[in-house]
Amino acid sequence: MEILLPKQVIFYEDRNFMGRSYECTSDCSDMNSYMSRCHSCRVESGCWMVYDHPNYMGNSYFMKRGEYADYMNMWGWGTGNYIRSCRMIPRYRGSHRMRIYDRENFMGQMMEMTDDCDSFMDRYHWSDGCHSCHVMDGHWLMYEHPNYRGRMWYFGPGEYRNFRNWGGMRFMSMRRIMDSWY
Repeated sequence: MEILLPKQVIFYEDRNFMGRSYECTSDCSDMNSYMSRCHSCRVESGCWMVYDHPNYMGNSYFMKRGEYADYMNMWGWGTGNYIRSCRMIPRYRGSHRMRIYDRENFMGQMMEMTDDCDSFMDRYHWSDGCHSCHVMDGHWLMYEHPNYRGRMWYFGPGEYRNFRNWGGMRFMSMRRIMDSWY
């Protein structure tokens, strides 16, 4: 029988895991009340999305188990961009299934996805990317550029009629968040 550890991430004020720290075991919409800045973190268990603004807004980045001694340089974040909020991604075991559409409001061409796609352009000839989706099963990361590059967003089960909340983004590639990443 597998023992599931509580999901945990530890944030540090300074690079290389120095300075004050904050241990987090669930979603945190505003880390400013715990620490003024964050330059490094350790993901002890679980998968997390972190954001450079409170309330899960702004630039986001996916983190899985590991050490991030200087994530700002690694991710290309500039001065003043710190992790300000984080969201735990629930563990999921099972098949992944999502319907993607090349227009808002589930209009236009629809494709059902059950695996990763490194380029909507190459696979489906969608030069303008994905503009709405319905996640039926699993958890997914969607990227603004082919080959899992550029800004990324997390999508859990639900309907996403348009991507205006993500700055009007169009997505060009996507991958499943797999059980093995935890």
